[in-house]
Amino acid sequence: MKIYSTRHGQTAYNKQEIILGTTNIALDETGVMQAEMLAERIKELGNIDIMIVSPMKRAMTTAKAVADKCGISMIIDDRLREWDYGEYEGKSRFTEGFAENKINFGVRMGKSGESLLQLSHRVYTALDDIISRYRDKNVLIVSHGGVCRVIETYFNDMTTDEFANWFMDNCGLIEYNVN
Repeated sequence: MKIYSTRHGQTAYNKQEIILGTTNIALDETGVMQAEMLAERIKELGNIDIMIVSPMKRAMTTAKAVADKCGISMIIDDRLREWDYGEYEGKSRFTEGFAENKINFGVRMGKSGESLLQLSHRVYTALDDIISRYRDKNVLIVSHGGVCRVIETYFNDMTTDEFANWFMDNCGLIEYNVN
């Protein structure tokens, strides 16, 4: 079994360095092109059996581009929605305290959002279920930067510094082998 992980295409918030968690916005023009290029790459791979997708617009649009080009069915999983950044939502990525809050694993983001522990619990649970249910398939997960970071920790150990600095490009693609 292989699990492939990708982040949705670019949004206006991504381009402007604005914190984008629960705000449900669409891809921008560049993001649509990135999704089309991802779809072409997935078609060339030719080995994806199913997609598990976040319910958020930006992920759904990215996944739909792949589904349309490759004929791969999509399953929506709410556990793959982006991290709830609480009061940081819609603010600059450079807002005081944001970077520090991201690595304080037991502290809710922006006071009212999710802690890293809460995010990790829902993403790890989703991964456990995906591996259990689709062990004989290759799966593409279409989600978000924060979720992709947690997926990386599921498969590879990371120090706090590595976690804080890890980044997934829009429509980047990482392959994980599941034994």
